[in-house]
Amino acid sequence: QAQLVESGGGLVQPGGSLRLSCEASRFTFSNYRVYWVRQAPGKGLEWVSYIGNSGDATNYADSVKGRFTISRDNAKKMAYLQMNSLNAEDTAVYHCAARRFGLPKKWSEKDFSYWGQGTQVTVSS
Repeated sequence: QAQLVESGGGLVQPGGSLRLSCEASRFTFSNYRVYWVRQAPGKGLEWVSYIGNSGDATNYADSVKGRFTISRDNAKKMAYLQMNSLNAEDTAVYHCAARRFGLPKKWSEKDFSYWGQGTQVTVSS
């Protein structure tokens, strides 16, 4: 079964860093854009970052710009999210997701072809 599996979450102190990984299997990873989406406790889904099929195009939510870096390695079928200068507002479940084309203005989990189960990131002292 085709899937995305995230790893790398955990508990980190404010100002710390984490690197999330997303492993794809059983589909042509290089044909898909990769998104990182998060959901904080009691809140809706928030788009965090996006990377194009070949890795040449990236974009970030204003809330993480300058602190987070998205990357991918198509040969390994992996995507990554390097998160630096973490703060309490970054506490959330982080999902890796894949889609062939751009997201519509109003989107949900159902708009992605593949959706990972998520990894918890908790920023706390």
